[in-house]
Formats: sequence, C-alpha cells, structure tokens
Amino acid sequence: MKYARSEAKDYARENMRGIWAAALNPFNVDQSFNEAGLRSNIRHWIDDLDIQGLFIAGKQGEFFSMSLAERKRNFEIAVDECGGKAGTIMSASDQNFDTVLELARHAQDCGADYIVVHAPVLHFVTDPDDTVYNYYKTICDQVDIGIAMWSHPDSGYLMSPELCARIADLPNIVAIKYSVPRDMYVKLTHMVGDKIHVSTASEVEWLDNIEALDWKLYLCSSPPYQLQTKVDRRMHDYTQAAFSGDFATARRIRDSLDPVRDAIKRTKPGGKPQAHGKYWQELLGQAGGPVRSPLLQLTDAEKEATLQAFETCGLKL
Repeated sequence: MKYARSEAKDYARENMRGIWAAALNPFNVDQSFNEAGLRSNIRHWIDDLDIQGLFIAGKQGEFFSMSLAERKRNFEIAVDECGGKAGTIMSASDQNFDTVLELARHAQDCGADYIVVHAPVLHFVTDPDDTVYNYYKTICDQVDIGIAMWSHPDSGYLMSPELCARIADLPNIVAIKYSVPRDMYVKLTHMVGDKIHVSTASEVEWLDNIEALDWKLYLCSSPPYQLQTKVDRRMHDYTQAAFSGDFATARRIRDSLDPVRDAIKRTKPGGKPQAHGKYWQELLGQAGGPVRSPLLQLTDAEKEATLQAFETCGLKL
C-alpha cells in the first residue's frame, strides 16, 4: 500500500488522473488465459499510448467467466507490467460478498492502487439505499485500499446522486464510475466537489466533462486503446489540449475521430461487445482472441464488415 486508509482520498486526488482504460482479457484458441498477450497489450497501452491507468478484470475482461485464481493472477500481471508507470484499479465485483472481500484483500496485498466494486444485484429489495450504503461501508471497514463505486443499469437500479454522496463520505471511497444519464452525474459532481473523482465510461462525453465539470479522470472503457495507435494518439492529444485549456484545439482533434467511432459503432453486434472489441484489437496488432463461453463469437460476415470499416476509418497504423 502506498497510503494509509485515512490518506486514500488525498492520494487518489493527486494520482488518479488522466485516461484510464478497461482491459479486455485475451484468451487463447483453447480459451485458456493468454498471459503473454495481456502483458504485451499492457506494455503497448502504457509505453506507446501513454494510458495513465488500467481497470483490470472487469466486465470488459469477462471476469464472470474466470476462476477466482485467474482473477487474482490477472491482478498480479497488471501490477507487474505497470511497474509504477501506470495506475491499477482492480475489479473486485462479484455477487458473492466473501469473494468481493477476498479479491479486495488480494488487490491490496499484491500492490494494486485501488479497487472498483459494482453495486450489487439485490433480490426482493424495493428501497435499496440503506442496503447499498451498508454494502460499501462493510467493504470499507474490511480493507484499507481506495475503493471506487460503480453504478450501472446492470444492477437493476441506479444509485441516486444523494446515495453516492453519502457513500463518498466513507474514508477510503475515492471515485465512482457512474454509468448514468448526464443530469445524474452532473448533480453528483456538484454535490461532492473534489472529495472523490466522478467519471463515466462514455468517451464521446469526456471532453465536454473536462470543460464543463473540470473532470480530471476518464474511468474507463476500451476506447483509449481502440481509437489510438502508436502513431495516432488523438484521444491522448485532445485530452492534453483540454487539460491545458485549449478547448478549440481539443474539439477539433476529438471531432476528427468521428469516422473511427462510427466504424466501431455500426459494426458492433449488440450481443457481442467483447468479441467485437477483441477483433478490433487484433486489427490494431494487439492480442485479442476468442471470448469465453457462453458469450458469442463474431461470424465471418461480421468480421468482414468490421475489417472493411476499420480499413476506411482513418486510423493511422
């Protein structure tokens, strides 16, 4: 641990900044975990794309198909490859609460910077606020590592800004990935000030949120390594322009990526986000591979459509 529990907020305020990406996990043809491929991807993301931090073993990474041992190994590889050059936030999300705590403690012990925990799916609950508060408080009481909340429709409900602000007072809550309508995350941003980082995974909203809300953290999804290459780092460039206050330049660079965004959006089958993301990574020269069962693989026709869109989207390789 680089900080004490009481220092978590201050540490995150100073160090949890810039573009953080959510890692897809590469698997081999036999669906085993491709450790070498992940290491190669991480080196590219940090060294070539200058990504500031990585979200490990989340929904993008198919954690739901991984064993507990694999998830722990996933943490260890990320810490090892980041080597202090980039931050790490490990997904300890799980429906089994003992598993959440075991993963949180492993992240803390292996040298991760933070963890993220998805709001739980609740059964028979119609008024979730006190239960969800107690959920996060219990985790905070058990570990010292900084914790990011994550509210998303997958839970079956959205955490209100008022609930998030209440949880934000806990000593080692440092951020929230708030996958909600804009009016909700704007309200929360104004409620918490700089107490915690508020972020959302939408890349198309990132620049506007730097300008309008003074956001310092993109937390996080796959665009940072799908919209960029070693010789074409436009997301990085528009972010840096915005951070320096040159919003006209930032908007011009951001808007130039519209053909890339469109190519991804119009070729991504609704039920196959991970499979499409991995194939796009392969076209970029990164390790991808198949998704694990029961997720669906791309068909040959879907791959061909994606390839054609990729070749004409304007990304420089």
